Amino acid sequence: MKVVFDPAQKRHYPRHFLVNGVVESNPEVPERADRLLAAARQAGLEHVTPKDHGLGPISAVHTPEYVAFLSTIHERWLRIEGGSDEVVPGIHPDRRDGAYPLSAVAQAGYHMADGACPIAAGSWEGIKRSADAAADAAGMVRDGASWVYALSRPPGHHAFADMAGGFCYVNNSGVAAQVLRGHHDRVAILDVDVHHGNGTQGMFYGRSDILTVSIHADPVRFYPFFWGHADERGAGVGLGYNYNLPLPRGTGDDAYMPALTAALRRIEAFAPGALVVALGLDAYKDDPQGGLSITTGGFGRIGETIGRIGLPTVLVQEGGYLCDGLGPNLTSFLEGFGTSHKL
Repeated sequence: MKVVFDPAQKRHYPRHFLVNGVVESNPEVPERADRLLAAARQAGLEHVTPKDHGLGPISAVHTPEYVAFLSTIHERWLRIEGGSDEVVPGIHPDRRDGAYPLSAVAQAGYHMADGACPIAAGSWEGIKRSADAAADAAGMVRDGASWVYALSRPPGHHAFADMAGGFCYVNNSGVAAQVLRGHHDRVAILDVDVHHGNGTQGMFYGRSDILTVSIHADPVRFYPFFWGHADERGAGVGLGYNYNLPLPRGTGDDAYMPALTAALRRIEAFAPGALVVALGLDAYKDDPQGGLSITTGGFGRIGETIGRIGLPTVLVQEGGYLCDGLGPNLTSFLEGFGTSHKL
């Protein structure tokens, strides 16, 4: 099996972000990719570099306004006299259905949901190559590979069709799902990150061809707060095609597994032709995000359980931050998944 990653993804490296009103060091650092790549190799995966897919896979799930913003905003931002080196929003609209702003400052507020998605000098290249990794992995699965791991960094599941947030810019899991839709009538996305995949939910909320399922820490007191509640089921033709399973803070391995079983039952009822797993590793008990309490062995159980449903699968990296368990958690998941996954 293969891990898809381009070292150019590490050129995205904003140094700071805003949390609780405080400017802190950004935890979404290039070293994450180094550790994850080493862990994937430890699990026996072969490293390949993605092809350049152009803007097609990104533009299939993101608006042209937003793609133009991401690809040009840093250069434009630097023209602001006295401005910062990195793009950070300082104002947000109270509605998003009016005239589109021309100001770089206003566009930043329009397209960036929070202070945790700063844009730096090398960001667009890293973001673009992260999406290429997801598109490449999905293409391999579409063309017959049983499963592939996309080491997409920066991550993507908080990115809406026209808005970044929470360290996410392009929705890599959404990119992968849309590529798979080119071959399969129905595709499911299972998000196991500790945070709800609000951007993924929003992207497909009105669609019935892509089922979105998320298991995460209860957002009533946890990021992203405003999305991820159990009563969010989809809208229009998408009603019934979104399934959220919020869990109490501190949920450990044994209490997590019934939620995973319920998630997989819903996916099997949807009868998709392929699966995308938004693979966050920040549900770990010692992850700096501190939401759930999954052990390294627990990630192996999660991987093994998902693998047993036997669908062609793209594993897309989401969260999971620097701690001693980051690499071992990925290795555990991949080994568990690979052992049980049979097509």
